[in-house]
Amino acid sequence: MKSCLYTGTGDDGTTSLVGGERISKVCARLEAYGTVDEFSSFLGVVLSNPGCPSDLKETLLEIQNRLFDAGCYLATSVKDGESPCCAGINEESICKLEGWIDLLDSETPKIRAFVLPGGCEQAAHCHVARTVCRRAERRILELAINEYVDPLLIKWFNRLSDYLFIAARYLNHVNGVAELTWKSAYK
Repeated sequence: MKSCLYTGTGDDGTTSLVGGERISKVCARLEAYGTVDEFSSFLGVVLSNPGCPSDLKETLLEIQNRLFDAGCYLATSVKDGESPCCAGINEESICKLEGWIDLLDSETPKIRAFVLPGGCEQAAHCHVARTVCRRAERRILELAINEYVDPLLIKWFNRLSDYLFIAARYLNHVNGVAELTWKSAYK
């Protein structure tokens, strides 16, 4: 019995968008939603740690669900003259994300230095996820140069990397690990 996990239709370097349109696997649209998928996988690494606080787990799972919505949105071509919204991403979801940032920031000691990625393992994984989030944002912006992309999706991704920065700091704090800070060679 042949597995349904492979079809062979992408052997020519193309893939299907939602709706069946075939595109190159190296086009901006695929780079955008592929990087969103990669980002969600890194969040899965953060979530897989048994010591991940339950409040953070709940938030990260909600974010992963919205990332799947974003991936579906980005995997759908936009017809000329249309300006579709990304399901699950709106002003309310951006305010919710800002609320999560504010909450973690209020529970984390203030610091007046540039923070280096690292600390405890969970925080280090969070920093990796943050940088992949930034790359996903850049890929989405690259797509937006030539095709319509919901501006709220771009705004949400910008806030999301801020959330992951404070989440990493929060994880170091709750695990009793001091932040690594930049020691500049420029004096």
